[in-house]
Amino acid sequence: MRIMSLALGGCLKAPPVAFGLTEDTGGHITYILGAARALAARADVRSVEIVTRLIDDTTLGTAYAQPTEHVAEGVTIRRIDSGNRAYLSKEANAADRPAFTAALIAHLERCAERPDVLHAHFADAAEVAMAVRARFGIPFIFTGHSMAIDKQAAMAAPCPGIAARIALETRAVCEADAIIASSRDEAERQLMGYAGADAARIHCVPPGANLDTEGDASGSEARALLAPFLRDLDRPALLAIARPVAKKNLVGLVDLYAGDPWLRDHANLVIVAGLRDAPDSGETEQRGVIAGLLDRLDRHDLYGRMALPKRHDQHHIAALYAYARQTGGVFANPAWTEPYGLTLTEAAFHGLPVVATAHGGPGDIVAAMGHGLLADPRDPPAFAAAIRALISDRARWQAASAAGRRGARQRDWAGYAERFVGIARGLRDAPIAHVRPARLLLADIDNTLTGCRAGAADLCALLAERREIGFGIATGRSLQEAQRLLGEWDYPDPMVMVTSVGSEIYWRAGGRLIADADYAAMLAGAWDADAIEAVAATVPGLVPQPAVDQRRFKRSWFADAAAAERLRMRLAAARIDARVVHSHATLLDVLPARAGKGAAMRWVAERLGLPLDRVDAAGDSGNDLDMLECCPNAIIVANHSHELTGLARRRGIHVATRPSAGGIADAMRMRIAAPAAGAAR
Repeated sequence: MRIMSLALGGCLKAPPVAFGLTEDTGGHITYILGAARALAARADVRSVEIVTRLIDDTTLGTAYAQPTEHVAEGVTIRRIDSGNRAYLSKEANAADRPAFTAALIAHLERCAERPDVLHAHFADAAEVAMAVRARFGIPFIFTGHSMAIDKQAAMAAPCPGIAARIALETRAVCEADAIIASSRDEAERQLMGYAGADAARIHCVPPGANLDTEGDASGSEARALLAPFLRDLDRPALLAIARPVAKKNLVGLVDLYAGDPWLRDHANLVIVAGLRDAPDSGETEQRGVIAGLLDRLDRHDLYGRMALPKRHDQHHIAALYAYARQTGGVFANPAWTEPYGLTLTEAAFHGLPVVATAHGGPGDIVAAMGHGLLADPRDPPAFAAAIRALISDRARWQAASAAGRRGARQRDWAGYAERFVGIARGLRDAPIAHVRPARLLLADIDNTLTGCRAGAADLCALLAERREIGFGIATGRSLQEAQRLLGEWDYPDPMVMVTSVGSEIYWRAGGRLIADADYAAMLAGAWDADAIEAVAATVPGLVPQPAVDQRRFKRSWFADAAAAERLRMRLAAARIDARVVHSHATLLDVLPARAGKGAAMRWVAERLGLPLDRVDAAGDSGNDLDMLECCPNAIIVANHSHELTGLARRRGIHVATRPSAGGIADAMRMRIAAPAAGAAR
């Protein structure tokens, strides 16, 4: 496979990268280079070519004027001359894009071998990819990195050009053959906020941590860099590394540090905000942020406590992480919203605990790695309190440091590359018609397919041996989370996926998934989410689940059984026809009356032309209840919750003696063997 990566913005070169050289030379370059090297290391990838603009500007350096540059074995940067060799800001790039596109297409016309797939970074590159696809039929994958809808919501005042950027992103989201998001929040909330977004084409594939260990592990280079700024270099360092743009809220970090007497007295503030020659150097937004930082340094009289170095390289960055760890410090990301947060994975690799914004992707990273705390930057005292909590509690700090080191090594670029290649291959596969299986296994995921590795392997072996059994899942999780878990547990790709407690159905067609639009249209007829939320607001004991867990046909809360019953009664009193599902003692979902796992199971069976007695449904909890009740071949795994106790006593229900997938495998073998035994008699 040949892969072409497209990135128009920023100053892109082989390491060392001059991060912050311009306001758009940021973390996406780490992503692009890390992904390219990991992909090229695979035996099934012949080459990775990173395509960007050719820039001839002596103030930025000569590297960006080289037509080609070797990065690593199998990885090359190609710079396309559009006729305008000036460095262009993101907004100015729009006028140059048609010429760049024409020059790239002309280059591809001359190539003996063209790429098999394109990977467009940001919506401007997606516009180029659409033109290349139209000319050569090459599919493209889109990664947005930083979506404008979230940026618009986070800013107090309208941002110039934001409407045009949102329109461009909407087109990219709708037109891409596949979309790769870095976090669950990006995949399920940010991207789904765009009109026409299709969850079936969105894949959550977290990037790897930056495992480049080059740099001064002792931190002495960092001490030398910071010595001119700080009086006491041994105090814990509160470190922030970000581009000097408003949404990163670096000025707000200075204010909250200055406003907290304990932090002022016990910690140093170190902010690495790009590269600059003078306060008035750089682009407009850069100049504004730097001016704000220098103003706060003076206004709060932070001399000797705050460092704002002008120049640094990647060796310094590694040394700064090491220095902050050695002093017992913390990494801070106070952004108003953060699509992902690669610096948080870098901090984890270096064993540096973090306090990160609660808005956006950091929630995924911190939850997965357990290497710090989330806080709301709109509540500066709370954010400062989270920083104090880590710095002042050595045992807590050490636990977070160790967790980060473990977690960073589990998020590797090799895993990203494997997922990317699988998605890219799927784009090349021709869609196939649904094949009617002889029978269908429809299973829940959590604690049903997962929970026992030996049982999962046993069930996978049975599915591989008995190809006449179709495999599907019915889960309360979202599509992206379901795909992630199935991959982690090495299950085969399901032919059908019922997700979000039976409110969404997706069919596999080759390597792609296709949403069942007819099922969605059926549910849409009698669904009023606003009315349901209004009633729920009157019910005590309901705590809304995060925005990422709300779906088009599902509203979700945390609640006990009593609160769930109160909501059920008030919806009935308001004559709102809806299905209320309570499971795992704390999870409450409200769905259209026609939705649910049972309704979805019947819909799937009908589409496959299977009678229900040829469907086996397996589950463990209350959100499986309606599916198990209406399935003649229900399987309840041995580790089922008390919510299924009554059903487990019912005649005809198979209660497995083994937990999780092993119990399903046992039940399926019994059912396969039963007809044969009857025939022998």
